Amino acid sequence: MPPRKVSSREFNQDTAGAKRAAQEGPVFITDRGEPSHVLLSIEEYRRLTGGGRKNIGELLWMPGAEDIEFEIPRDWDDIRPANFD
Repeated sequence: MPPRKVSSREFNQDTAGAKRAAQEGPVFITDRGEPSHVLLSIEEYRRLTGGGRKNIGELLWMPGAEDIEFEIPRDWDDIRPANFD
């Protein structure tokens, strides 16, 4: 089945119909004949985005990172006392 297209006006008038159509596949919502938004079922969205929510630790985790040698250089020559005057 080809993707369904609905105008913004049709979408506003029959949101429930667009939601039912999204269970079958993406629904393209158009403004002045040009696609502007896509309505997807939550299942399809999760499939496309790789599943459920991830926390920041999971997003930053990199396998093998513990084997990378990393040393932060300390340059004490540029340290000056704060001037609050």
